[in-house]
Amino acid sequence: MDVCCDAELYGTVGGIRLKHLSLDLQFFAGEKTEKATPKKRRDARKKGQTAKSQDIVTAVMLLAVFLFLYFGASSIGSPMMALFRQAFSKYMLQDVTEQSVGKLMTGVMKQLASMLLPVMAVALLAGVVGNVAQTGLLFTGEGLKPNINKINPVAGLKRIFSIRALVELLKSVLKMAVVGVVAFYVIWANIQDISGLPFKSAGDTLAAVGHLAAITGISASVALFVLAVLDYLYQRFDFEKNIRMSKQEIKEEFKNMEGDPLIKSKIRQKQREMAMRRMMQEVPNADVVITNPTHFAVCLRYDETKSDAPIVVAKGADFLAQKIKSIAKEHDIVMLENRPLARALYEQVEVGGRIPEQFFKAVAEILAYVYKIKHKI
Repeated sequence: MDVCCDAELYGTVGGIRLKHLSLDLQFFAGEKTEKATPKKRRDARKKGQTAKSQDIVTAVMLLAVFLFLYFGASSIGSPMMALFRQAFSKYMLQDVTEQSVGKLMTGVMKQLASMLLPVMAVALLAGVVGNVAQTGLLFTGEGLKPNINKINPVAGLKRIFSIRALVELLKSVLKMAVVGVVAFYVIWANIQDISGLPFKSAGDTLAAVGHLAAITGISASVALFVLAVLDYLYQRFDFEKNIRMSKQEIKEEFKNMEGDPLIKSKIRQKQREMAMRRMMQEVPNADVVITNPTHFAVCLRYDETKSDAPIVVAKGADFLAQKIKSIAKEHDIVMLENRPLARALYEQVEVGGRIPEQFFKAVAEILAYVYKIKHKI
């Protein structure tokens, strides 16, 4: 009775253990621990999912704009000074009418556009360079497709109260702190020049302020670019983590790829190439090459310790036949012309197969002749 109960209890406990073990195996099989396959990466890229830091784009744009303002300030300063002169000497003295206001606005807008257009062009070019440098040329319309999750309040709250949102908040605080420290350092280093601005002319004051603003902007942009590089490394790590795959997903992907006709054709092509290389490696080991003489070539080898009949170790037609004969010639393999036998062996015997009985007599005569040439008898 006790034995029976113990056996029943053991079976129950063993069953529970096996069940737990099965669940553990299923859990680990579904855990995303493997790196993404090339196909998964291509699919993610088609959806516009790549490792990208928007901070790099912003930092590159700011750096390019401030460098343009620093080295090309004359292209903006001179038209700006001309606009100020016209405003104080001409525009302020005109009568305010509907026609004069419209003409004034048109002229001012044209002058502002001529000043701002180069800056906007530099910013646009820098933004394109910053994006392409990270992701390459990528065109996708996935981001334009409607997604109900974008307006889902629950999903929105999850995004707000998530680790990623906390990281973005810390990044924003860090960027503001860095910009503030850099700006303070630049202003403090030029405090004497700043204190002397009230004693300078309007033109010199404007030039000094512009120079100081450009220096501050360049310094802050460089600091932001350093932070952006660190952010790109984090974004890359986060992207790789998000596209990880489980072992089961990799198996399923491999099964799906095997069903792809293109993949199957590539696999067959690789197999044919490997078989062709192996066949060519066997040509130097042949006893004789029977030729057509130009269209077919069949290599035979006879080892009485391994087979009771000669074996076709290589065969080919046209170009492949010429390749076989070239290799045979390099290794001093005897080549004999026998058109009907070469064609028949090529069509009826596969590589690695023994020759049929109806060809024994013809092949035996050829091998006897070959052995006689090689002084083997």
